[in-house]
Formats: sequence, C-alpha cells, structure tokens
Amino acid sequence: MTHDRELDDLLGTLAEHRYFLRRTAEGLTEEQARLRTGASELTVGGTIKHCVAQERIWTDFLVRGAAAHDLQPDAFAAQFVLGQDETLAGVLAEMDEVAAATEALVRSFADLDTDIALPTAPWFPQGARWSRRKVLVHLLAELAQHSGHADVVREGIDGAKTMG
Repeated sequence: MTHDRELDDLLGTLAEHRYFLRRTAEGLTEEQARLRTGASELTVGGTIKHCVAQERIWTDFLVRGAAAHDLQPDAFAAQFVLGQDETLAGVLAEMDEVAAATEALVRSFADLDTDIALPTAPWFPQGARWSRRKVLVHLLAELAQHSGHADVVREGIDGAKTMG
C-alpha cells in the first residue's frame, strides 16, 4: 500500500466517524444536547466535546510528544460537559476546525512509522512508544467508541438512531 493510499484510508475513516458523531446531534436543541438519558454522565454534546478535545491532544502529541498529555483530572472531566458559554453548534464547528488541522498535519508526514514516547501514566506501559499510525488508529477507536455512546444517549432522548 502506498503512503498516500494509507493516509487516504485513515483520514477517510476518521472523517466517516466524525460524520456519524455529527449525525447523532442533528436536530437536537441545546437542552437536549446536555441531556443525560441514563445512569451515565454522558450527553451528546459532552461526548462530541470530549472527542474534539482528544483529537486535539493526540494530534498535539504527534507534534510535541508526551508534553501534550499534561491534563489534570478536573480538566479531563470537564471535557465531557458543555459549559454554560458553550453551544452544540460551537463544538461542532470546533470539530470541523480540528478535523482540518488533523488532515493537514497528517498529510505533512513523510511516513507513519515514526514513533513517539508515551507519557508516564498508569494506563500506559512504562517506556512504551507509539507510531504515528498507532496514534491515528487510537483516534479512530476513540471516535468509533464515543459515536456509539452518543448514539445510545440520542436514542434515549427521542428514539433516533444514527445507524439503522
């Protein structure tokens, strides 16, 4: 597989999962975007905000390495909540901005094999390194998992489903 084809496949799949996440929010009011529908703290708007924040952090990791992961627990928890000054339209616009920045950054790489040391954290093996490719695959998994979460929350709001 050529480098360009691999980039097209990875970036295309990221775009597809962003589309599913965006579709989950279609037609929601600001109140509905903040609504919890079960025991979980997750909301559609908060889940989108988290995905945007994680994509920003992981693409920053591709540039700055482990320093990009200097996130305090309170800041991490805040990623899942739309603040009073935030809107669903605003986080969707941020998602578009981050997506464009991700695409430009990834297309600037000569290869995806370059690896980067992960930060010291209990959830990463000591001394672990990830390739740029692994980071992109991780972002795909993050988006796919949280798109599913948002879909379940949305179904609880009004029965709408992203797929099917």
